[in-house]
Amino acid sequence: MAKQTTHTILMIEPVAFGFNQQTAVNNYFQQRDYDTDLDIQSHALAEFNKMVAELRAKGVTTLVVKDTEQPHTPDSIFPNNWISFHEGGQAVLYPMFAKNRRNERRNDIIQRIENEGTVINNVDDFTFWEEQNLFLEGTGSMVFDRINKIAYAALSERTDKSVFLQFCKIFGFKPVYFTANQSVDGKRLPVYHTNVMMCVAAEFAVICSDCIDNDSEREKVIHALEKTGKKIISISEEQMHCFAGNMLQVENHEGKLLLVMSQSAFDSLDEQQIKQLELYNELIVVPIPTIERVGGGSVRCMMAEVF
Repeated sequence: MAKQTTHTILMIEPVAFGFNQQTAVNNYFQQRDYDTDLDIQSHALAEFNKMVAELRAKGVTTLVVKDTEQPHTPDSIFPNNWISFHEGGQAVLYPMFAKNRRNERRNDIIQRIENEGTVINNVDDFTFWEEQNLFLEGTGSMVFDRINKIAYAALSERTDKSVFLQFCKIFGFKPVYFTANQSVDGKRLPVYHTNVMMCVAAEFAVICSDCIDNDSEREKVIHALEKTGKKIISISEEQMHCFAGNMLQVENHEGKLLLVMSQSAFDSLDEQQIKQLELYNELIVVPIPTIERVGGGSVRCMMAEVF
């Protein structure tokens, strides 16, 4: 039986983390008004190291690979967008919207994963879609219910329907796609990645269903979650903007389930939501304010699950 969670994750240590102009065109979580006098890289590195230490202390195998200074990749701290790993020794490389993010794909990282004992029998390469300006950014674009073989995707500039459907056909996932929007300066604009508005765990799902403006699409997503027996924990759009949807359930080597979230996400939750989440797993809360503010991504984006 397929597993939803893994005890091994890949993280990329940043060497030149910073604001990425190329991603800011459609990532409305990135904030331009950060303190320009701040040493962004040193703050991000400190937050990264603290998160790694916390995961390792809880018994999660955390493989850390250091980024390279050249070529410059300001978003390398978010590896889940360019690669995913699957049971049976499968890995997938993905087409990326921002040209400077495509340099994050490194064969030596895949080799490192193999050297650590993970068998990779095949690497499926979807990057040719970049030539057609069509994109699918890994487990940012898709949120997997690995147990029930369902892939959820909020369509956007970074998540193309045709590429998504091809992925699902090849890997045997049932596709559930929809449009998710957020309010930006009085306009409803697409949420850049599915994993900022929903998280699927073994027995529950966290979702900002308010982002799905179309009634029938919202009902379709909720029905798919309920049909698979997931307890739905709803979050507001305001909580989503605090990265409350960007959580990831992992496990330690004893099989204990852990839910990783940022401090800003935790602080946005109410008492009832926290109690609901604690019924299913221990919460790991890590403060990463610089990474969230400048990079526009949170803890889930920083972890590529290794199966």
